[in-house]
Amino acid sequence: MTFFQFVFSKTFLKQLLLAIVALLVLAFLILWWLRFSTNHNETIEVPNLAKMSLDKVEEVLDEMDLRYEILDSANYNPEYPKYSVIEQIPKSGKFVKENRKLYLTLNPSGFRKIEVPDVLGRTRRQAEPTLLAMGFKIGKISFSPHISDNVLEMRYKGEKLVPGTPLQKTSIIDLIVGDESLNRIQSNEESTSGDEEAPVENEEKNNGEF
Repeated sequence: MTFFQFVFSKTFLKQLLLAIVALLVLAFLILWWLRFSTNHNETIEVPNLAKMSLDKVEEVLDEMDLRYEILDSANYNPEYPKYSVIEQIPKSGKFVKENRKLYLTLNPSGFRKIEVPDVLGRTRRQAEPTLLAMGFKIGKISFSPHISDNVLEMRYKGEKLVPGTPLQKTSIIDLIVGDESLNRIQSNEESTSGDEEAPVENEEKNNGEF
């Protein structure tokens, strides 16, 4: 029997047909298993985890067969409780598959600390914008006798504050500023001294005439 006779024989065609049927059945079973194991077309709506504590997050996601991973904490947000969720990926309302991982950002315990800039010796007009730009708040302004209106001292909660000290952002810093009173006193003294010398000069001129 030649090769072509074998290919077109009833025995070969019957075996070929059985092989095709077996492949179709196998393909159907594989597709069915994949659909079942991956929950094809079955999705879960991502819940809104904002302001939830980590314990509450675990409870909610366990019930929904979802997982999570904590990302590095972002800047502190005073409108959210400490260590609560302030951001999530994917966003709430999105649809995901079962066992999907959600990426969460937690609110830190407070504002990050910043070194207090050195504004001593600067004028109040220069010092205040510098502190505000760094994220601090200006508290009580006190005045002390001085020749200028420069910042003489910084205080935090009543204690003297040294430049370079780390403080949390939005901390309130009090300033002690010169009131320029000594400058005015000095000017008045010079003016008075000049007035007293003038008659003497006149007197000398008068004496010179006689």
